[in-house]
Amino acid sequence: MLKPVPVPDSAATGRRSIAVLVVILTGQFMTVLDGSIVNVAIPSIRSSLDTGGAALQLIVAGYVIAYAVLLIGGARLGDRFTQRRTFIAGLAGFTLASLACGLAWNELSLIVFRFGQGVGAAAMAPQVMTLIQRTFAGAARARALSIYAAIVSGGLLAGQILGGLIVDADLGSTGWRGVFLVNVPIGIALLVLAPRVLPVTVARTDRTVDGLGLVTLTATVLLLVVPLVLGRELGFPRWSWLCLGAGVLGAAVFVLVERAVAGRGRDPLFAPQALGAPGLLATAATLLMVMGTFGGWLFVSAIHMQSDLGYSALRAGTQFLPMGATFAVAGLSWQRVPATLHARMIPFGLVLSAASLGWLAWLLGDGAGIGIAASIAFGLFGLGNGLAFSPLMTRALAAVPVTLAADASGILVTSVQLGTVVGIASIGSVFFELVGTTVSSAAGAVAVVHLICAAITLVAAVSAALAVRGIRRRAR
Repeated sequence: MLKPVPVPDSAATGRRSIAVLVVILTGQFMTVLDGSIVNVAIPSIRSSLDTGGAALQLIVAGYVIAYAVLLIGGARLGDRFTQRRTFIAGLAGFTLASLACGLAWNELSLIVFRFGQGVGAAAMAPQVMTLIQRTFAGAARARALSIYAAIVSGGLLAGQILGGLIVDADLGSTGWRGVFLVNVPIGIALLVLAPRVLPVTVARTDRTVDGLGLVTLTATVLLLVVPLVLGRELGFPRWSWLCLGAGVLGAAVFVLVERAVAGRGRDPLFAPQALGAPGLLATAATLLMVMGTFGGWLFVSAIHMQSDLGYSALRAGTQFLPMGATFAVAGLSWQRVPATLHARMIPFGLVLSAASLGWLAWLLGDGAGIGIAASIAFGLFGLGNGLAFSPLMTRALAAVPVTLAADASGILVTSVQLGTVVGIASIGSVFFELVGTTVSSAAGAVAVVHLICAAITLVAAVSAALAVRGIRRRAR
């Protein structure tokens, strides 16, 4: 058995700190990757398992639903049982569920195992940001958080490309199953390294898990998402509208439950001190909208390229390369921009993203393929998101004390995942609904989706400006 090496928070420097970063960010990359890698495998899954639109959305969104609603609880478990133990447990569960997904025999089993992946990811992912906060300080922490932010958003893009490569290569005749099985060897390697590398911290026995809040939040998300996913194919029956109404009511109940928990002196899922951090709520709202449009857009684009344009999985995946390249460059080098421009750069990036989406609506609305102009628009979309996502998350987290790292990371990552699942469910439903009517062709539906995403991104730009203003005001 490998013996863990206790490392105080302040002593994790040099090679050990780099090793910690490599292990936790590789784990984080896997969890983000699985949010999108399945997108380009959707046509193969549809033909192999004979699945419908609702089942496909659940296969994609089921993982993110479990991931999103359990993230806050995972962050609290990390405090209660230490980030090291919780990360390793989540990694083991995620790896095992990935193997099960690769061996799934029908659509129901795949949906169930995808939820299992989400549970493992929810235990693993919140520990990453907390370990960064506790392992690094000063400029090193800012750089680590910048890389983390790039991983969180860039993993979605990488999933599209890697998924196409895996499905097209068909290694060992695994087909779409390879997009899940690829996690298994990586997960095993991390399980060997993590016990030796991750620092041993002291468990906070004073932290408790807000069970009632977690149940209320889970029920609220399911009431909002399930009708959006299943309603279209069933003709939006009365129960779907009742669930949506109950979901809105559930959100209000959740707020009351959290206030009651805090009033009794216990730990609510969303700590009041973390919510009061400068610009955190506005940042969370911005990330919710950005990832909602991003996740929904990736889902629709992958289906459109393969089902309507006839692209192979590999060609569809490589179409996202310009966006991935510009996003990576912007996300990892934005700190070289003069600091006086950072505050303006974030909303400007989102405005650029919205403009590129509008351009794509015009380019793709006539059913044309992805030409040079569309590739340039993809690149501008990635550039805009890169100029906004990493800087905004980094600035927000840099203003959070280490003692609130777990709560703040849980809030922001939950916003990212909730945005993704709501985007897939809502924007995906709009697309399928439009394609299923006689008034809109597939190309017309794609154009409408792009315009919707552009409008939401413009609202996100306003929210980002408010977030930056809040952070700067508190800094003074």
